[in-house]
Amino acid sequence: MENPFDTEERRAFRETVRRFVADEITPYADAWDEAGEIPWELHQKVGALGVFGFGMDERWGGLGFSDCFMQAAWAEELAQCGVGGVAAALGGRSISQHPIQDLANDDIRDRVLPEIISGRKASSLAITEPAGGSDVGGMKTTARREGGQYVINGQKTFITGGMKSDYFVVGARTAEGKLDGISLFFVEADAPGFSRTAIDRKMGWWCSDQATLYFEDCRIPADNLLGKEGQGFLAIVNNFNGERIGLIASMLGAMKLCLKESISWAMERETFGKPLIRHQVIRHKIADMSAKIDMVEAYLNQICWLVNEGRTPVAEISKAKFSASKALEFCASETMQILGGAGYLRGHPVERVYREVKVQAIGGGSEEIMRDLAVRQMGL
Repeated sequence: MENPFDTEERRAFRETVRRFVADEITPYADAWDEAGEIPWELHQKVGALGVFGFGMDERWGGLGFSDCFMQAAWAEELAQCGVGGVAAALGGRSISQHPIQDLANDDIRDRVLPEIISGRKASSLAITEPAGGSDVGGMKTTARREGGQYVINGQKTFITGGMKSDYFVVGARTAEGKLDGISLFFVEADAPGFSRTAIDRKMGWWCSDQATLYFEDCRIPADNLLGKEGQGFLAIVNNFNGERIGLIASMLGAMKLCLKESISWAMERETFGKPLIRHQVIRHKIADMSAKIDMVEAYLNQICWLVNEGRTPVAEISKAKFSASKALEFCASETMQILGGAGYLRGHPVERVYREVKVQAIGGGSEEIMRDLAVRQMGL
């Protein structure tokens, strides 16, 4: 679908990342997923590509500018490698480095941001807890001030990159209340009182590590407070918007992969004396998939334009996210029907997309939460 907001620079960037994914990721992605991890070298290659530098100051190796269309193009093209865990393994830093840049002191920023942006080290955002994810206001992890330190107690879970990351942006409650008692902290993996365990046997995203983090009288310097006490909730919410746009773009890429695999198989496979593509029922499935792809893509382009104009289209992002996950669910199911047994075999990208649909419908804000948020943005 033609993007009316496209430019030569954006087209060139998309072509660059498309070639990178085709050469450096797709041929190896299935093996990485089966092995349960991606090579650390890939983090550094992506860092050299500049992808981690969007919205980050050149002082720390960033690009010095942000373009929502380019960021969405990266997520979309990466998703077409067919292994969602690759994007998750690489992307944990993307939702944690901006709070560090915006809220940390200069000593922390100068020391860690060049390592994160280059891909030499990783960072993760730690918000979700065993007792709840989307209900950020119900956070139970606490942080209390003791002289020149904060002491953190609690647990976080389903933290993407949690086993490999060196740095964490951690939400904790510093005062009673619902939203105004939440603060953010910068925690290093070697902090006393910090530990972690891997979450194994996931349905999908095998090559991305998720972890449960434990804070048992975890002591950090008071200067590791990010921003001001009690103002962490707004930073968390603002961070969600970029994450959700990336997920929408990733789902769009997975939908396009499903359509490509459907057409390829339907052109090759013959049933009842003619190619599968000549059967009307198959043609209608392809038409329906293509229409849903166009709708999600058009919606995403509009959102990217609004973001680049300095707007914060929370309602549109929310509606696009649950619309995209339902559209991807449809496309994955229809592609599986077209491929039949061939799509059910482990190692086939459609089998993996079908399994990984559900994490897209939950992560970054579930479909139910997204619907409720959209209606609240309508003033209802």
